[in-house]
Amino acid sequence: MKARQKRLVFVGLAVLGVAAASTLALTALKGNISYFFSPSQVVANEAPQDHVFRIGGLVTEGTVRREGDGLTVHFDVTDNAETVKVAYTGILPDLFSEGKGVVAKGRLGPDGVFLAEEVLAKHDEEYMPPEVASTLKTTHAEGVAETAIQASEATN
Repeated sequence: MKARQKRLVFVGLAVLGVAAASTLALTALKGNISYFFSPSQVVANEAPQDHVFRIGGLVTEGTVRREGDGLTVHFDVTDNAETVKVAYTGILPDLFSEGKGVVAKGRLGPDGVFLAEEVLAKHDEEYMPPEVASTLKTTHAEGVAETAIQASEATN
Protein backbone atom coordinates (compact mmCIF):
# COMPACT_ATOMS: atom_id res chain seq x y z
CA MET A 1 0.00 0.00 0.00
CA LYS A 2 1.08 3.48 -0.76
CA ALA A 3 1.21 6.19 1.89
CA ARG A 4 -1.85 7.91 0.42
CA GLN A 5 -3.92 4.71 0.58
CA LYS A 6 -2.85 4.13 4.18
CA ARG A 7 -3.98 7.64 5.12
CA LEU A 8 -7.36 7.14 3.42
CA VAL A 9 -7.90 3.84 5.24
CA PHE A 10 -6.93 5.46 8.55
CA VAL A 11 -9.31 8.42 7.96
CA GLY A 12 -12.12 6.02 6.96
CA LEU A 13 -11.62 3.93 10.11
CA ALA A 14 -11.54 7.08 12.24
CA VAL A 15 -14.82 8.32 10.73
CA LEU A 16 -16.43 4.90 11.31
CA GLY A 17 -15.19 4.88 14.92
CA VAL A 18 -16.58 8.35 15.64
CA ALA A 19 -19.91 7.42 14.03
CA ALA A 20 -20.16 4.22 16.09
CA ALA A 21 -19.30 6.05 19.33
CA SER A 22 -21.87 8.78 18.57
CA THR A 23 -24.56 6.20 17.85
CA LEU A 24 -23.87 4.37 21.11
CA ALA A 25 -23.90 7.61 23.12
CA LEU A 26 -27.19 8.81 21.60
CA THR A 27 -28.82 5.42 22.14
CA ALA A 28 -27.76 5.41 25.80
CA LEU A 29 -29.03 8.96 26.34
CA LYS A 30 -32.36 8.21 24.68
CA GLY A 31 -32.91 5.26 27.00
CA ASN A 32 -32.28 7.36 30.13
CA ILE A 33 -34.47 10.36 29.34
CA SER A 34 -37.62 10.69 31.43
CA TYR A 35 -39.94 13.51 30.43
CA PHE A 36 -42.26 15.35 32.82
CA PHE A 37 -46.05 15.22 32.39
CA SER A 38 -48.81 16.77 34.46
CA PRO A 39 -51.85 14.72 35.52
CA SER A 40 -53.91 16.59 32.89
CA GLN A 41 -51.50 15.47 30.17
CA VAL A 42 -51.56 11.88 31.44
CA VAL A 43 -55.38 11.81 31.43
CA ALA A 44 -55.33 13.28 27.89
CA ASN A 45 -53.08 10.35 26.79
CA GLU A 46 -50.15 12.65 25.96
CA ALA A 47 -47.79 10.57 28.13
CA PRO A 48 -46.03 7.54 26.61
CA GLN A 49 -47.58 4.17 27.45
CA ASP A 50 -44.37 2.14 27.23
CA HIS A 51 -41.70 4.52 28.52
CA VAL A 52 -40.56 5.82 31.90
CA PHE A 53 -41.66 9.39 32.62
CA ARG A 54 -42.17 11.71 35.58
CA ILE A 55 -45.50 12.96 36.90
CA GLY A 56 -45.88 15.79 39.36
CA GLY A 57 -48.46 17.71 41.29
CA LEU A 58 -50.02 17.78 44.72
CA VAL A 59 -50.90 14.71 46.76
CA THR A 60 -54.68 14.81 47.05
CA GLU A 61 -55.98 15.11 50.62
CA GLY A 62 -57.39 11.87 52.06
CA THR A 63 -56.07 9.56 49.33
CA VAL A 64 -52.94 8.06 50.93
CA ARG A 65 -53.62 4.37 51.62
CA ARG A 66 -51.04 1.87 52.87
CA GLU A 67 -51.34 -1.85 52.23
CA GLY A 68 -50.71 -4.54 54.83
CA ASP A 69 -47.11 -5.15 53.73
CA GLY A 70 -46.19 -1.67 55.02
CA LEU A 71 -44.28 -0.73 51.87
CA THR A 72 -46.95 -0.39 49.19
CA VAL A 73 -48.68 2.98 49.17
CA HIS A 74 -51.49 4.22 46.94
CA PHE A 75 -52.23 7.94 46.55
CA ASP A 76 -53.60 10.40 44.02
CA VAL A 77 -51.65 13.22 42.37
CA THR A 78 -53.52 16.25 41.06
CA ASP A 79 -52.74 19.46 39.21
CA ASN A 80 -56.08 20.91 40.37
CA ALA A 81 -57.63 19.98 37.01
CA GLU A 82 -57.15 16.20 36.71
CA THR A 83 -56.12 13.42 39.08
CA VAL A 84 -53.97 10.32 38.50
CA LYS A 85 -53.78 7.33 40.83
CA VAL A 86 -50.24 6.34 41.84
CA ALA A 87 -48.94 3.09 43.36
CA TYR A 88 -45.49 2.97 44.94
CA THR A 89 -43.67 0.17 46.72
CA GLY A 90 -40.81 1.39 48.87
CA ILE A 91 -39.97 3.84 51.59
CA LEU A 92 -41.46 7.27 51.06
CA PRO A 93 -39.45 10.44 51.76
CA ASP A 94 -39.89 11.93 55.24
CA LEU A 95 -41.44 15.09 53.81
CA PHE A 96 -44.10 13.20 51.83
CA SER A 97 -47.59 14.20 53.00
CA GLU A 98 -51.06 14.99 51.72
CA GLY A 99 -51.51 18.39 50.14
CA LYS A 100 -47.78 18.76 49.41
CA GLY A 101 -45.88 18.74 46.12
CA VAL A 102 -44.51 15.47 44.79
CA VAL A 103 -42.74 14.18 41.67
CA ALA A 104 -42.89 10.46 40.87
CA LYS A 105 -40.90 8.60 38.24
CA GLY A 106 -42.26 5.42 36.69
CA ARG A 107 -44.59 3.96 34.06
CA LEU A 108 -48.29 4.04 33.37
CA GLY A 109 -49.88 0.65 33.99
CA PRO A 110 -52.47 -0.93 31.69
CA ASP A 111 -55.21 -0.06 34.20
CA GLY A 112 -54.31 3.67 34.15
CA VAL A 113 -52.52 3.59 37.52
CA PHE A 114 -49.07 5.18 37.52
CA LEU A 115 -46.58 2.61 38.87
CA ALA A 116 -43.88 4.70 40.53
CA GLU A 117 -40.29 3.52 40.86
CA GLU A 118 -39.18 6.65 42.72
CA VAL A 119 -41.04 9.33 44.68
CA LEU A 120 -39.54 12.73 45.48
CA ALA A 121 -41.12 15.22 47.90
CA LYS A 122 -40.39 18.91 48.23
CA HIS A 123 -37.47 19.62 50.55
CA ASP A 124 -38.69 22.70 52.43
CA GLU A 125 -41.67 25.01 52.82
CA GLU A 126 -40.70 27.29 49.91
CA TYR A 127 -39.62 24.78 47.27
CA MET A 128 -41.72 23.20 44.56
CA PRO A 129 -40.26 21.60 41.40
CA PRO A 130 -40.45 24.13 38.55
CA GLU A 131 -42.50 21.80 36.34
CA VAL A 132 -45.08 21.28 39.09
CA ALA A 133 -45.27 24.99 39.91
CA SER A 134 -45.86 26.00 36.28
CA THR A 135 -48.47 23.27 35.80
CA LEU A 136 -50.34 24.27 38.95
CA LYS A 137 -50.14 27.95 37.99
CA THR A 138 -51.55 27.21 34.51
CA THR A 139 -54.44 25.08 35.79
CA HIS A 140 -55.16 27.59 38.56
CA ALA A 141 -55.29 30.44 36.02
CA GLU A 142 -57.63 28.40 33.80
CA GLY A 143 -59.84 27.63 36.81
CA VAL A 144 -59.98 31.31 37.82
CA ALA A 145 -60.86 32.31 34.24
CA GLU A 146 -63.60 29.66 34.08
CA THR A 147 -65.03 30.83 37.43
CA ALA A 148 -65.03 34.45 36.19
CA ILE A 149 -66.86 33.43 33.00
CA GLN A 150 -69.44 31.50 35.00
CA ALA A 151 -69.93 34.47 37.34
CA SER A 152 -70.42 36.90 34.46
CA GLU A 153 -72.91 34.54 32.81
CA ALA A 154 -74.83 34.25 36.07
CA THR A 155 -75.14 38.04 36.41
CA ASN A 156 -76.36 38.48 32.80
